[in-house]
Amino acid sequence: MTNKLVLLFSLLLSLQITAQEETLDLSLQEAIDYAIKNNITAKNATLDITAAEKQKWETTAIGLPQISAKVDYNNNLKQQLQAVDFDQDGIIDFGAKQSVNATATLNQLLFDGSYLVGLQSAKVFLEISKNAKEKTDLEIRKTTINAYGNVLLSHESISIYESNITILKNNLRETKAIFENGLTEEENVEQLQITLKQIESGYKNALRLNSIAHQMLNITLGIDLNSKVTLTENLEVLALRSIDLELLNTSDDVQGTIDYKIAANDKRSKELLLKLEKTKALPSLSAFINGGYTGNNEKFEFLSNDQKWFGTSLFGVSLNVPIFSSGQRSAKTQRARINLEKAENNLSETEKQLKFQIASAKSNYQFATEQLNTSKESLTLAERIENKNQTKFFEGITTSFDLRQAQQQLYSTQQEYLQAMLDVINNKVTLETLLNKTN
Repeated sequence: MTNKLVLLFSLLLSLQITAQEETLDLSLQEAIDYAIKNNITAKNATLDITAAEKQKWETTAIGLPQISAKVDYNNNLKQQLQAVDFDQDGIIDFGAKQSVNATATLNQLLFDGSYLVGLQSAKVFLEISKNAKEKTDLEIRKTTINAYGNVLLSHESISIYESNITILKNNLRETKAIFENGLTEEENVEQLQITLKQIESGYKNALRLNSIAHQMLNITLGIDLNSKVTLTENLEVLALRSIDLELLNTSDDVQGTIDYKIAANDKRSKELLLKLEKTKALPSLSAFINGGYTGNNEKFEFLSNDQKWFGTSLFGVSLNVPIFSSGQRSAKTQRARINLEKAENNLSETEKQLKFQIASAKSNYQFATEQLNTSKESLTLAERIENKNQTKFFEGITTSFDLRQAQQQLYSTQQEYLQAMLDVINNKVTLETLLNKTN
């Protein structure tokens, strides 16, 4: 029995370890789709739409028939009596000691201006929730692309550091051998040692940044911080794929953008709030009909077949006419009108801001594409200069100081090229987010 338990425990532990070691292999588009489905903010935005749909029906149901039922049981612990005087002492007994009264009521709203405005508001609120979901998905797409790009950047950076460290160690080993043979100065060894230490420090920092970049991506994807995610894209290929100069020719019409839609919906909601305040000055009309039965008994025998029940029914109409509110309704209406004017101003300002942001994003995107080409050309030149200086150094033509300058220039240009690739990716998604484009 003990052996079986040990075997079962080992099996469960093995399954748990296997589950923990599962890795997500994601392309960029797969990462975007995964994040939109699993990101907490995206999930909440979807729930907001569902809640808005329920609220819409909740508002609609106010104008539909409402039925309620009520049962009252009364037990007169001390019977109510009334003294009378007809030239003699006497009392009147007010009914049986116990009674049950059961009623059912049907209420129907016939007219209420606030209800009609409420129906319109519920539709607008649902539209606002859908716009919020669209905005959330766009932002999650943007955040995912940024996070994905940062992970790729960290991978490429680590790879470059490792390559540079390997080359520097070989150079240092050869220079030490030359120094030990008395063919070069110790300063040349020391210069290479300084460079190697700086690169190794940068390498350690790149490893830390890589861990942070992975965690940021995991947060965006909506998974555990320490889950393993393997990216199937390449930074350079992704950057080249992100060059789409047709985006620069996109129309400046901003009315189809999500930010404009949100501002327009805010204006519409303020219009309805103003309309709501105006309708509060209108009368409201409702009707009801109810029916019930009443039974009386000295004992609790209401379930007996001999119990007598007396039926009642009633129909009525209620008209509520607002007459005087001491200026309260007028003040609320004026305040709603002011809020509407503010919403109109915000819509106009949103349109201007969006046009400016799109123009700025286009400029940044164009510059990023140009900078990518420049950085690539500079990298080629820096590699050539470093190779020449390295050859000259080992031939004794140039100094270690010149070699170190060439190496530093190369390392800097390598990082600039990586950043240029990431900038193209990020600037494109920024422009796409403003334009409501997802591919």
